[in-house]
Amino acid sequence: MREVVQSFLSSPESMDIMPILVSGVASGIEEIRMQEIFNYGLYDAPDVVRNVIGFGLSMDTLPRMLEEEALKIVWAPMVAIVAEVLDVTLDSIETHVERVALERSIQVDGMGEFEAGTQGAFRFEVRGMVNGRARIVVEHVTRIDDDCAPDWPYPPEGQGCHQLMITGTPDLVVSYHGHDRIEPGPAGGGNASAANRIVNAIPAVCDGKAGILSPLDLPPIHGGAQINW
Repeated sequence: MREVVQSFLSSPESMDIMPILVSGVASGIEEIRMQEIFNYGLYDAPDVVRNVIGFGLSMDTLPRMLEEEALKIVWAPMVAIVAEVLDVTLDSIETHVERVALERSIQVDGMGEFEAGTQGAFRFEVRGMVNGRARIVVEHVTRIDDDCAPDWPYPPEGQGCHQLMITGTPDLVVSYHGHDRIEPGPAGGGNASAANRIVNAIPAVCDGKAGILSPLDLPPIHGGAQINW
């Protein structure tokens, strides 16, 4: 039950709505990958960046965000929702984590110093497995410094994006980022879009059946009530 709620509250549309929609214009689909690529030096939550996400912590300390249980609670439901809509039977949902240390100490505005040798970047995948291969994947590539882990993916522009990649015919890439007027930067835009999705869903939730609702229990959510003209 908690996993269904968490899926709806934490997921921007790139993690479930977008892959379901875009899959309708592809054939021969081999993999669906939902990516989030960000520099968390722009995230206005210093305590969370250090103590939950783990930047600046020793490489011997696994941060709470990267524990297997946390990855499965927050992101596995998105994999399961996409699989359910596309009528894919998953054999399992697995996790994979990679971490890279800072090669040099850096200063981040509003957060202070992050010392060389501490966690500077991480990459995780939550993988929906079919016949031994990852087919539906949520991937995060997250840095505190743009120079860390240079061989990992970067956003096509700026310092953050959500991105959908479908391997098939044709190969499809949909990338977007938001800029919020109140919380500047791509992280703020992502937070705003996730929050707006919750707010815009309130009428449908009120009209829905009693009990816990997943995104699949609701009609398409739109922003008609938010039009400001």
